Order: sequence, then structure tokens, then C-alpha cells
Amino acid sequence: MDITSLIIQLISGAIGGNAAGAALKKYSLGTLGNSIAGLLGGGIGGQLLGTFVGTMVENFVGDIAGGAVGGAILMIIVGVIRQMMAK
Repeated sequence: MDITSLIIQLISGAIGGNAAGAALKKYSLGTLGNSIAGLLGGGIGGQLLGTFVGTMVENFVGDIAGGAVGGAILMIIVGVIRQMMAK
């Protein structure tokens, strides 16, 4: 892993988190919250998914896909937990 891959994963995660927040307004954390959850999820998910997806496709595409999916998943998880705690 290099720093370029990590930056791509973090940016993709923030985009994925905001896209998931826009699609699932019920679980949205707001733009800043979606971005932060997306950044964290992009870094984690990008490392996990990027390893598997990156072996099948170009590493750049694997970094983007892993970051975006990881960011979206973590944002949704945090949104669900936040909503459950509010009840």
C-alpha cells in the first residue's frame, strides 16, 4: 500500500458516505457526519475490499470501489445505530 492508494480510498469513502446519505435520508448524518463516517469507512473498507477487488481489476479501480463501498457501509451502520439510540 502506498499513500496515493490511501488518499484515493479516503476520498472515495467520503463520496460513498455522502452518496449513501443522499440515497437513504432516514439514516443521513448530515454532510459533515456522512463525510467523516465515509472517510473512516473508506480507509478501512478500502484496505479490506481493495485487496480482494484489486487483484481482479486495476488497483486504481479497486481502491475507488473499496473506498466507496466501505464509506457507504460505515455511514449506514452509524446512521442506523444513531436512529436506534434516539428512540
